[in-house]
Amino acid sequence: MRYMTNAICAGLGAVLFTCVLHAQPQPDAASRELARDLFKQLIEIDTTDSVGSVTAAAEAMRKRLLDAGFPAADVVVLGPNPRKGNMVARYRGRAGSMKKPVLIIGHIDVVEAKREDWTTDPFVFTEKDGYFYGRGTQDMKDSAAALVASFIRMKREGYVPDRDIILALTADEEGGASNGVSWLLKNHRDLIDATFALNPDAGGLNTVKGKPESLGVEATEKLYADFRLTVTNPGGHSSLPKKDNAIYRLAAALERLEAYRFPTELNAVTRGFFAATEKTQQGQVKEDMRAVLKSPPDEAAVARLSEDPLYNATLRTTCVATMLEAGHAPNALPQRAQANVNCRIFPGHTPAEIRSKLIEVFADRKVEIQLLNSAGKPSDAGLNDLSVAPPPLNEEVFGALHKVVAEMWPDLPIVPEMETGATDSKYTMAAGIPSYGFCGMGIDEDDVRAHGRDERLGVESYYTGVEFQYRYLKALTGGAGK
Repeated sequence: MRYMTNAICAGLGAVLFTCVLHAQPQPDAASRELARDLFKQLIEIDTTDSVGSVTAAAEAMRKRLLDAGFPAADVVVLGPNPRKGNMVARYRGRAGSMKKPVLIIGHIDVVEAKREDWTTDPFVFTEKDGYFYGRGTQDMKDSAAALVASFIRMKREGYVPDRDIILALTADEEGGASNGVSWLLKNHRDLIDATFALNPDAGGLNTVKGKPESLGVEATEKLYADFRLTVTNPGGHSSLPKKDNAIYRLAAALERLEAYRFPTELNAVTRGFFAATEKTQQGQVKEDMRAVLKSPPDEAAVARLSEDPLYNATLRTTCVATMLEAGHAPNALPQRAQANVNCRIFPGHTPAEIRSKLIEVFADRKVEIQLLNSAGKPSDAGLNDLSVAPPPLNEEVFGALHKVVAEMWPDLPIVPEMETGATDSKYTMAAGIPSYGFCGMGIDEDDVRAHGRDERLGVESYYTGVEFQYRYLKALTGGAGK
C-alpha cells in the first residue's frame, strides 16, 4: 500500500500543499531502455517460493552491476540455501566521508501466480495498451529494477555520493522460511548496517486516472499474522450424514468472522492520513473524513468510510479467510476441515489478543486456532509481537523528498500512511535502523493489482518512477560527478 509530510514534525499533521497537475519528467532514452531491460529481465525470472529462484534474479542483477564497473567485492549474493540468495551491492561514497551509509531494501520474491488465472503469462513481460503486465510489476520488481538502473546510471556519470549507498535485493518477503532482510541482519549485519533504511515496498505515488493526487510515505505498519483454523471429526460414510460435520462447523465460524467488524481505532499516523486526505476529497467522503477525526469518531461516518477497503483497513484490525482445505474422499464425511485466516493487526495489539477475539467470535470450542510462523508452521513464538513505533523525522530523508517532489510534481501533497499490509521494514526497525517507505511509481487507486491476477503498471508511470528514484538518490546523497 502507500503515504508522510513534514507535518510529521508536528505530530503527523495535515497536508502541506495543494495538488497541481504537472508534466512528469522522464529519463533520457538510454536510461529508459536500460530500465525497461532490467524490468523485463526481473519479471521473467520466476521468484515464487514454490518453484522459483530468488538467487537467479539476484545473480542477474549482480552481473548487471559488475558489467557496469562495480568491483566484485562490492556486489555479493549470499543466503541460507541455493534458491534464496540475496544481492547486496555497495555504491562507494566519497573517500573519508564520516557519514554512515544509507540502506535501501527491496524484495525480489513474488506471490504465486497461475497461468490459467491470467490473460497473459505472469512470467512473460508483456506490454500492451499502455501497461506492463507480469507478476511483480506492482509488487515490487518495478522498484528493484529502478534502483539497479539508478546505480548503473550514476556509475556511468561518474557520480560520487557523500556516503556509501547499500542496495539489498532480498528473498521471502511474500512468504517462505528464508526472509532475506532478517537473515542478513542476523548473519551479515556489517554488510547492511546503516544510519537509516529506505523501503519502496510501502508508500508511493497515488493517482486518479493517471493524475497525481498525493505521495504517500509509510510512517508505521500493521502486524501480519496467519491463523490456522482446524475442525476435526471421526467422519464416516457419506450416505449416513451426521449433524456434526467438520466443513459445516468451519463454515459457520467463517460466516461469523465475515459478519464481525473489529473496533474502530485511530493513532497519530492514521489521524494524519485522514486530515491530509480530506483536503483532496469532495462531498460526503470529505465530510466523513472530518467526522471520523472527532472524539469519539462519528459512527455513521465510520460506517460509510468502511465501505472502502483501504479506509476500512486504515480504521481497524482486519481478519479474512484466504485458504480452505477439507475432506479426504468424495464419498466420505470430512475428518478434518482447515482454513487460513490472515489478519493485519492495528498497531498496539498482539496476535495473542486477536486470537482471543477470534475464539470469542467463533464461539465454538471445536474450532482450534493456531498462530503460524513465516514458514507456515504452528508456533506460539510470535504471540506477543507488537508493531514497532513510527521512526523519528529525519531531515535528510524528508529534505531530499520535498526537493524532488517539488521538481517533479509541484505542490503535490505528501501524506503520512499506516501500511495496511506489512513489509520488511519491521526487521530493520526492530534492529534499530529507522526505516521510511515511499516510491515514485504511480498506481491508480482503482487499479491496485498487487498479489492479484493480471498485475500491471502503466508504462509511463514506470518511467516516471525510475526518474524519481534516480533524482531522489542524488538529492539524498549530495555528491558530485567527475
